[in-house]
Formats: sequence, C-alpha cells, structure tokens
Amino acid sequence: MKRILISTILITLTFSCFAQSNFYKLSVGVGAGITQSFADVRKHDFGLAGYGTLDYLFTPYMSLGLEFQKGEINGGNVKTDPYNRQFINSYQAIAINGRISLGQIIDFNYNSFSNHFRGLYLGTGIGVIQNKMKGINRYSFTDPDVYYPGENASKDIFFPLNLGINFFFPDRDGFYRYALNINCQSNVTLGEGLDGYDDSSVRHRSGNPDIYAFYSVGVKYNFGKMGLYKKTFRRF
Repeated sequence: MKRILISTILITLTFSCFAQSNFYKLSVGVGAGITQSFADVRKHDFGLAGYGTLDYLFTPYMSLGLEFQKGEINGGNVKTDPYNRQFINSYQAIAINGRISLGQIIDFNYNSFSNHFRGLYLGTGIGVIQNKMKGINRYSFTDPDVYYPGENASKDIFFPLNLGINFFFPDRDGFYRYALNINCQSNVTLGEGLDGYDDSSVRHRSGNPDIYAFYSVGVKYNFGKMGLYKKTFRRF
C-alpha cells in the first residue's frame, strides 16, 4: 500500500512538472518584405521595406511590443493613370502591437497536427507613420493647368492588423530561443498623407481610408528573464 501511495505521488509530481515550463520573456526581431499600396490612385504598386521589433512575452504565445518600419510605398503610373498620378513614399513608421497565438487557446502535443500551427497568431495595435514623398507627379499631362494638391511630408495615425505564424527552434538546452516569422500586415491610416494627394474633387477621392499592406519574413531571438508557463513549451 505504501509503495502504491509513493508511486502515485511521484507520477502526480511528474505530470505537474511536464504541465508547465520556462520561457524567455523578451524577444527582438528583424526582417524585410514587400509593401503594397491601396490608396486613391488606381495602380496598387509594390515597394521594399524592412522592420525591427522588440516584444515583451506575457506567455510564449501572447506578447506586446514595439515595431519600427522603414521603406517605400508606391502607387500609380504617370503613363497609364487617367490623371497621370504616381507617387513614391519613403516612409518610416513605429507602432505598438499586441499578438495572441493559437497555442494560447488550444491544447496540443508535439506529435499532433496542432503542434505545427500553435504559432499562428492574430494581432493589432496603433502607430504613427511619417510620410515623405520621394517622387510625385502633381500635374496632368493633358492639361498643365490641372494641379493635384497635397503634402510632400506628413504624419498620420494608423492601425496595424497582423496575421502571421512563428516557427520555433530550440537552443542546445532545449529552450525555444529562435523563431522564423512570416507575417501579413494590413495598415489602415487616418489622413491623406500616404499617397501625397489631398484633392477636394470627388473624382480624385474614393471616400475610403488609405491602406498599405506589408508582407514580410523575419527572424526572432528570445532572451532575458525566464517566465513560467502553465503548458509545456520547452522541447525535451
């Protein structure tokens, strides 16, 4: 009877240990990708951009942090646009982002199908984008008297919406220190600064907010103080 009792206690303690694990509470990341504009010009062109992140991890699957972006947002075409409009926005942006992953919600084990998607996440936040027109056409080719007004430099509030996935990789001690990140971000801006055009004429304004997407791939490095998580996160 005593042996059975001792064995039961040891098994209970073992399961309790495996039901929680340690994780790093800070993360930095860098990456690059392609932007696509959805503004008041007809052609939604592409540009290149890079980013850096710094996140605080409440759990391995829930975070809050800062993101910095720098690159170009392009749109329009002076030859094919009916109003000969085209812009190149050399932008910088900083935002606060919160993210929650599928692993925070579901139970999984390392041999299950769900394990491959535990890093799938949704997120949102708020930020400021600094627009600077590197190139913009403000005159109609067919009628030089037509001028398209707007600011060459401006700042707008924007709201990022993130959908992405992290693939985790352990270090020599079995803790998940590294991650490969794939992210699709849609950014809704408040204002008319993204494309540099602010024409009061109805034919030049869609009535919709200016939006740009950012499709990126990057790497993350986890470090700092260790936290304790209720589920098993460490790969043994």
